[in-house]
Amino acid sequence: MSLLYPQFKDAFSRLLASCAGRRIVVIGHARPDGDCTGSQVALSRALRLLGLDVVCANPDPVPRRLQFLVAGTPFVSLEAALAEERVAIYVDCADARRATERFAAAFPEPIACIDHHLSNVGFAGINLVDTSSAATGEILAGLLLDAGLPFDAPTAMALYTGIATDTGQFRFAATTRRTFLLAAELVARGADPARMGLELYEQETLGKLRLLQHFLASLELSCDGRVCLGVISEDLYRQTDTGQEDAEGLVDYARCIEGVEIGVLVELRGGAIKGSLRAKDATFRVDLIAAEFNGGGHACAAGLNVKNESLETFLPRLKASLRARIETVAAARNLTR
Repeated sequence: MSLLYPQFKDAFSRLLASCAGRRIVVIGHARPDGDCTGSQVALSRALRLLGLDVVCANPDPVPRRLQFLVAGTPFVSLEAALAEERVAIYVDCADARRATERFAAAFPEPIACIDHHLSNVGFAGINLVDTSSAATGEILAGLLLDAGLPFDAPTAMALYTGIATDTGQFRFAATTRRTFLLAAELVARGADPARMGLELYEQETLGKLRLLQHFLASLELSCDGRVCLGVISEDLYRQTDTGQEDAEGLVDYARCIEGVEIGVLVELRGGAIKGSLRAKDATFRVDLIAAEFNGGGHACAAGLNVKNESLETFLPRLKASLRARIETVAAARNLTR
């Protein structure tokens, strides 16, 4: 197999050399998902096989459904990582603030960042960023294979999970031939698609289904049926005995409606407004919408975070931004006809 990421060959070698003799912490973003957690686990395990002292850290706990990936992989607190004088590698983070301001302040000069987000600002010493990749796990799998590094079945499983989840089980537009080639190689090295599917998609709690019921009841169409938006209140989490991780994936129900171009989930949590945006087509660049509200992400998937604002003033601003984006795309399409 020819090199999968030839543009990163030298930079990855420099990264490995810079890790020698140092304690490493692999940092992921807030509300870690499959790609974030899988990338952390895989990179830390691969580096530990090289004899390095490596741990992982997140601002939020690894979700219940992803715990099957982390057995034997140490996750520590920010305070513990600082006390041990570790140097940081960020994964799946477009900028250090995706891991919260606390982590960004604690590790302002990371030695590296491995990421695939369109909005990545190149904030590390070595930036291995490829926006054409469907997942950070895809980049990491390619880097490990290109370098000829050994990795075990749990590492393969972590990388496969990251790729499968960020591609929507290989159905999103970012999925390429390279994605399938890497997935096949990971299965050959011990990844188990059936177990991943069981752990992630067939272990729901009754509370999550009740949360979904309320979210579906809140859905409303706007922009002539091209945007669908739903809201989850903080009280709803208490009523259904659920948490923030149970909201993962709910926004896809808003997007999947016929005629809808962008699905939106808005959460009220901890005195702040969180939002998830999902588009069916990359031309809608929901990352640009999210950037207007202290967020970012991908062309088809992005998140936002607004503090010190009421839902009553926020929703009209968000809907206006969504409408403007819909109209801009529609006008561009008309020009090309």
